[in-house]
Amino acid sequence: MSETHIHMAGHVTERHITRAGQGGDRDVFEYALLRVVPRVERGECINAGVVVYCRARAYVGARTHLDEARLLALDPAADVAGVRAALGAIERHCAGGEAAGQAAGDDAGRRYRWLIAPRSTIVQPGPVHTGLTTDPAAETERLLDLLVR
Repeated sequence: MSETHIHMAGHVTERHITRAGQGGDRDVFEYALLRVVPRVERGECINAGVVVYCRARAYVGARTHLDEARLLALDPAADVAGVRAALGAIERHCAGGEAAGQAAGDDAGRRYRWLIAPRSTIVQPGPVHTGLTTDPAAETERLLDLLVR
């Protein structure tokens, strides 16, 4: 089933609605962008990564990419090494195992929920969005390329 929408500018777009059992081999996934907010009081941010969670496949993964020049344009005194360390820690947290530290024994859903919890640090998660995918790892790369790089 699909619906056609006409936007104010006259562009026609199609939105496909998938009902239960019509997703084929695709699974629901959730994702959140990782934002770097060097000066919280100003509210300016850059996208620096994405975290993807797919419950059906017990997958949680993060990919990051820090554009140092953009970060320094927002705050010339930004701690680039500290931001890189925080982003690296998020990737390790998602990977699980010993690299995840105390979260090593947590399941994928618990690790994801901890990462997307609101916080007022320099690296913050954005709002959660959903989609359908056949390959959550490939989706993580696709979203990084589309929304971050």
